[in-house]
Amino acid sequence: MKRLWLLFAQTATVLLAAYFVVATLKPQWLDRRPTVAGIVPVIEAPSGGSGGGTREGGFRAAAQAAAPAVVSINTSKARSRHPNSNDPWFRFFFGDQDESQAQAGLGSGVIVSPAGYILTNNHVIAEADDIEVVLNDGRRTLAQVIGTDPESDLAVLKVDLPELPVITLGDSNALHVGDAVLAIGNPFGVGQTVTSGIVSALGRTQLGINTFENFIQTDAAINPGNSGGALVDGHGHLMGINTAIYSRSGGSMGIGFAIPSATARTVLDAIVRDGQVIRGWIGVEPQNLSPELAQSFGIKSDEGVIITGVLQNGPAAQAGIRPGDVITAVNGVKVNTVPELLGAVAALTPGQAAPLDVTRRDTRQQVQIVPAQRQPMRRAGR
Repeated sequence: MKRLWLLFAQTATVLLAAYFVVATLKPQWLDRRPTVAGIVPVIEAPSGGSGGGTREGGFRAAAQAAAPAVVSINTSKARSRHPNSNDPWFRFFFGDQDESQAQAGLGSGVIVSPAGYILTNNHVIAEADDIEVVLNDGRRTLAQVIGTDPESDLAVLKVDLPELPVITLGDSNALHVGDAVLAIGNPFGVGQTVTSGIVSALGRTQLGINTFENFIQTDAAINPGNSGGALVDGHGHLMGINTAIYSRSGGSMGIGFAIPSATARTVLDAIVRDGQVIRGWIGVEPQNLSPELAQSFGIKSDEGVIITGVLQNGPAAQAGIRPGDVITAVNGVKVNTVPELLGAVAALTPGQAAPLDVTRRDTRQQVQIVPAQRQPMRRAGR
């Protein structure tokens, strides 16, 4: 009995020693967790770690893809000289005016072409004498203005630098409310910043910001200096150009607006091709069709946009459009609001006839109209 007990004690000692050696030198041999065939278990990095993987729900890849193509834009404007600054009496009463200090501005832009074309907001570079572009890699250069479109608040710049990072243009028409987005820009001049949020609404109009409005609304933080920067999706594709915020304090309150990439692409192509955006114009004063207006003009339809004024000898007048007519479609595109009508008419080619679907009281007809070229409207300010 004593020999059996001694044998048991020696065996247990050897097994414990072997376990200690294996646990110290080859701990993976003792890992008994089940695995799926062909898949190696992965130990996730701690939250916020610097590991190569991306945590689920993060936007590291999107930011890395888009951020290099987002630039800072510094503008300067020489201080205006007072017309009486050389008058001795003016200088006697008011002293010498300091004219050496220039006015400076700050914004952002997005490189959209290897040729050096940059999309930004018109209000970022409006009336600037010098425009400096600062890339994310530290390179600086002066930019040339290729063209501007104040009515959509977009402008196209060009820089001459090699090996430019270029953003991928996305399809803003595929966005849905709730989609995750990132806003990239240079707010307050602190340096490039990435903020995240969702698409809060689509097709925002009648904000009084631009003549042609079709904004993406987002709660991604947008602040002064972000104007002209990129709104990108989870893949880093450009979905919009950040333009404006609703704020009572001057800072972000969770309501920002971006021009859709579909609009930006159209403006970019037109400016690069023609140097300007050429839009159609028919010379009418439209209003949304309300029940009161419908009753006043004896209209039973609740679709379309009512015309309350027609410019004498304008394209619409020559086509036979009268006050009280309701336009329901332009060149096959249905319209139910004033912004939709403006956008559809602007898309027409000046000098080329296009059909209008018109309802006049109880009758429907189609008329041919030859639009003229729209003259850009100057906005007093933002």
